[in-house]
Amino acid sequence: MAGGPPKALPSTGPHSLRDMPHPLAGSSSEEAVGGDSTPSPDLLMARSFGDKDLILPNGGTPAGTSSPASSSSLLNRLQLDDDIDGETRDLFVIVDDPKKHVCTMETYITYRITTKSTRVEFDLPEYSVRRRYQDFDWLRSKLEESQPTHLIPPLPEKFVVKGVVDRFSEEFVETRRKALDKFLKRITDHPVLSFNEHFNVFLTAKDLNAYKKQGIALLTRMGESVKHVTGGYKLRTRPLEFAAIGDYLDTFALKLGTIDRIAQRIIKEEIEYLVELREYGPVYSTWSTLEGELAEPLEGVSACIGNCSTALEELTDDMTEDFLPVLREYILYSDSMKSVLKKRDQVQAEYEAKLEAVALRKEDRPKVPADVEKCQDRMECFNADLKADMERWQNNKRQDFRQLLMGMADKNIQYYEKCLMAWESIIPLLQEKQEAKDS
Repeated sequence: MAGGPPKALPSTGPHSLRDMPHPLAGSSSEEAVGGDSTPSPDLLMARSFGDKDLILPNGGTPAGTSSPASSSSLLNRLQLDDDIDGETRDLFVIVDDPKKHVCTMETYITYRITTKSTRVEFDLPEYSVRRRYQDFDWLRSKLEESQPTHLIPPLPEKFVVKGVVDRFSEEFVETRRKALDKFLKRITDHPVLSFNEHFNVFLTAKDLNAYKKQGIALLTRMGESVKHVTGGYKLRTRPLEFAAIGDYLDTFALKLGTIDRIAQRIIKEEIEYLVELREYGPVYSTWSTLEGELAEPLEGVSACIGNCSTALEELTDDMTEDFLPVLREYILYSDSMKSVLKKRDQVQAEYEAKLEAVALRKEDRPKVPADVEKCQDRMECFNADLKADMERWQNNKRQDFRQLLMGMADKNIQYYEKCLMAWESIIPLLQEKQEAKDS
C-alpha cells in the first residue's frame, strides 16, 4: 500500500444527468418485436432454445440527445485482442477520466464513458458522456426490470471497499473505475443486453436525468406486473439441471467467500509486516556508524531489507488492486445468478398452479387458457436464457480465473526473486571482509 496522503482528483463543475421509460410490460407481442437490426449469431443461438417471449428492444436515440466525440478515430469494425472467440465487435465502451465535482449539497465523482459503434441503433459512430455511480445503478435496475430472464452483471458495492477509507482518494476511485469499466464491458459483450434500449440511452444521452423522471410513472404500472409474477406461488420441485446450478452457486459463493476473507487477512498481516520491515532496516544503517569493518555489510543489510520492503509493497498492492476485486465481483455475480434462478422458480410455480387449476375444472376436455400458455412461454424463455447465460458466465469465469491465478503466480515469483537477489547481493560484502581478515 503506497504511503503518503491520497492524491487529489481533477475537479470540475456539476454535471446533470437523466433516464428512460421501461420496455418490459409482461409479455405482449409488441414487446417481442425489436428494430430492423440483425442480432449477433450468439443471440440467434440463444433464441433457438425458446424465442417465444424473448424481448430485444433495439431502439436508438435522436442525435440531439447525444454528446459526440470525434468520429475520425472510429474503425469500421473494432477487433479486441482478448476477444474469446476472435469475433469482430461492433460496440466498444471504455470508462476513464474520473473527475471530482464539488457542489453546495454534495461532492461526487463522475466518469467519462466513450462509446464507438457501427450499429444502426446509434445515430453517431462515437459518443462521450459523463456518468456517476448512481447512473450505473439506475442502468442495472432498468436492465433487471426489462430483461428479467437474463443474468445482469453486478456493480461494485457502493459504500464498502475493504481496506479503503477515503472514497475520494485516487486509489478508491481507480478501483471503482476498473469495476465500472468491467460492468459495462460485460453488458457490451452480451448478445441481448447490449441491444437494450436503456443501455443505448445510458451510453448516448447527454442529460440522463430527464429519462429518469420519465420512467417514474411507468415504474408504478410495472410494479403490479412484478407483484403478479412473484406473488403466492410455491414451487414443488426445481428441475434437476437448475437444482444443480443452485447447488453449484451455493458452494462456489461459499468457497470464494472463504478465500476472500483469508486473502484479506493475509494482506492485513503483510501490511503489518511491511511496517515492521520499514523500522527494522534503518536500525542496521544507524548501527553501521558505530562500527568499522562491519559498516559496509551492515549498510548492505539495511539496503537489502529496504529492497524487500519495496517488493512486498508491490505484491500487496497487486493483491489489493487486482486479486480481491475479482473475488468480490464473482461473489456478487453468484448472488445475481441466484436471483435470476429464483425468478425462474417463481414463474414455474405460477405455471404449475395455473395448470393445476385448469385440470381441476369439471370439463371433459378443458381448453388451456391464453394466460397459462403465456406463462408457459415465459417459463421456457427463462429456461433458455438462464442456461445460455450460465454457459457464458462459466466461460468468462474460466478465462478470468486463469488470468487471475497466472498473474498471482507471476507476482509472487517476482517478489521472491527480488528478495533473493537482495539477500544474495550482500554475500560478496561479507566474503570480502572475511577474505581480508584471513589474509
